[in-house]
Amino acid sequence: MTTPTATNVAQGDAHVDVQAGVVHGDINFYRLPPNPSPEEQFAFALKYLDARVRDQACELIEKAVAGGYVTTEVQFYRLIALLSGRTLRQLASEELDRLTAICASLPHLDDHDEWTAGLKAIIHLLAPVSAAETDLVVKEIDALNRRQRDAIYGHLEALLEGAMQEEMWRKSVALADSQRTAEDRFNRVWKFFHPTPAQPRTLPVQPAAVALRDWLRAGAGAAVFTLAVVQMIVLVAARGTLDPFLGLLAALVGLAAFCVGGADRYYRGTRLRAKEAQIRPPQQRRREAPPGGFARKVDRLFDRYFRRYVPEGTDRAYWLDQTAGIRRHLRDEVVELYREQRIDAERVAWLVRHLVGDVRGQWERDTLTSYRQQLRNPARTTALHVGGLALLAAGSLWAVPAVVTSAPLSGTCWFVLAVASAVPAVRSSFRIVAEHRRVADDQAERNDKDTARWAAYHRWCHKLSDQPSDTEMATWLEGDRKVLVDQAMQQYRLRPSQVIAHAFIEAPAPSCKKARYPQGPWRYSRYRLLLFLLTDDGVRQVNIDLDFETSASRTTQRLNYRFDAVAAVRIDGIATRQQAFELTLFNGEPISIQVSDPDNGTLQHDENPTKIAELSLDAAGLSHTLHVLEGIAAEGKEWVKHRRDRADERLANLASAIRGLLD
Repeated sequence: MTTPTATNVAQGDAHVDVQAGVVHGDINFYRLPPNPSPEEQFAFALKYLDARVRDQACELIEKAVAGGYVTTEVQFYRLIALLSGRTLRQLASEELDRLTAICASLPHLDDHDEWTAGLKAIIHLLAPVSAAETDLVVKEIDALNRRQRDAIYGHLEALLEGAMQEEMWRKSVALADSQRTAEDRFNRVWKFFHPTPAQPRTLPVQPAAVALRDWLRAGAGAAVFTLAVVQMIVLVAARGTLDPFLGLLAALVGLAAFCVGGADRYYRGTRLRAKEAQIRPPQQRRREAPPGGFARKVDRLFDRYFRRYVPEGTDRAYWLDQTAGIRRHLRDEVVELYREQRIDAERVAWLVRHLVGDVRGQWERDTLTSYRQQLRNPARTTALHVGGLALLAAGSLWAVPAVVTSAPLSGTCWFVLAVASAVPAVRSSFRIVAEHRRVADDQAERNDKDTARWAAYHRWCHKLSDQPSDTEMATWLEGDRKVLVDQAMQQYRLRPSQVIAHAFIEAPAPSCKKARYPQGPWRYSRYRLLLFLLTDDGVRQVNIDLDFETSASRTTQRLNYRFDAVAAVRIDGIATRQQAFELTLFNGEPISIQVSDPDNGTLQHDENPTKIAELSLDAAGLSHTLHVLEGIAAEGKEWVKHRRDRADERLANLASAIRGLLD
């Protein structure tokens, strides 16, 4: 086989723009209780193992064993966690020593419980397996219960060499391919990255705001008007005739009818103008909100959903133009409701969709301006307003001459005073009545909005109720990774037995979403993967963009280089901030990719930022990959030979311990 030449490409992806993270899920899923018992430590170790956080799982299992919790189930998972994803020759010296010690500490495997059967299967894998024995070992594994079988095929697929490795890899890839689409992944995975919806709110109803001058005018005017009317009655009574009394009574009845009809007419007019102002397109362009702020993000949400939810049969441009006013009104309401809560705009995206969908529904039902019909003056109001005014005028013409003739000077003064006090009193009373009716109607509208929003909120929460667990996310990601490794080996026409080791550098892709459980590793909606396949001839590197929400992948680059072409491997940056992986080849620019990003204020009160960063890098397999690449950078091709020689010496001790168990 021709030795591949060294190729260097400088990657321009050192900067990764990751959207604000989401921390949600079961808050106690990864949170150990204070002073945990060995049983609790083991239970949490299994959760981390399922999440592919192998180092943390090993640590917790060893603590459980040190605490005296040693069962065949514990020993089974102790071996799984130690050997996960690696060959025996990839284990460090101290890890081989631990493996030997574990095997030496196992009781004779002659019991017949299910976990002893699982331990026997792993021990058979650790023992040298001939080609003729391959089928027997595979049948032994297939006879295990599903949990043990999936653990072995899911974690120990790379453990062996030769024909057994080929069969284990085939089984492992088949399992991964079925698991990566299981549990309705593509309809649920996006929900993991969706933030917890903010509960609905509605603006409180503004209390009645009546100016002091209106109260004074209404009160003083009513008092003065009453005094003037009484004095006119006294003057009419001095005449001793009944007709003027009937005229005054008609005028007062007309005034009362005019006030009732006029107050209703005034309120409907003011209410209509307020409603029209809410949907009227803005007269001038408003200055944009500051970039990156909550208000700007809400602007983008409304723009996005108004462009998406266009009524059927309506031109988008016309729709956007006609709803500019109501869009602005609704946007201002949402910003006012949630600005002070310091929440992410995506948490109110459900409310924006509900509001936009409601506007579209009203548009399609032609009820967007139904308030115009509702606020139109009814015949009763017009009759009271016009008829009252006519009766007031007729009564005044009937009674006033009698008042004036009874006492020309005082009668005239009392009439003028009655008119002068009634006009401002009536106007102020219209405003007072309208303001109180406004409060009542606003409260009714608020109650309707509140009911509709809570219903929409509960519908959305129900839609998110089957949000995948972190374990499911880890299983899907591991399935994707394993299938990608298999595809890469097929592209290079490599058999699993020809690959000394494979390793990943896993990083968030630009503009991806991210989320995690408390005390858990970050998961991303899109990944940028660097896959390294180590063979006797050198390194095959495949750069892959993975859309985790759709499982679609795209190979962006393939590189081949010799072991001795690797000059240096390093991680730059602090664990709690941005970290970048850098691989330097002798004849080119370094290959760099950002592997972590800061938490951006998502840490909870009891979370350690360094620990969270370590968990995320552990889940990404970075420590294992660095160990392999750093060894290559230090020793070149000799690293492979020396590693095998050193491992073979240790494996001889392991073989004797295994023979004692199988005898």
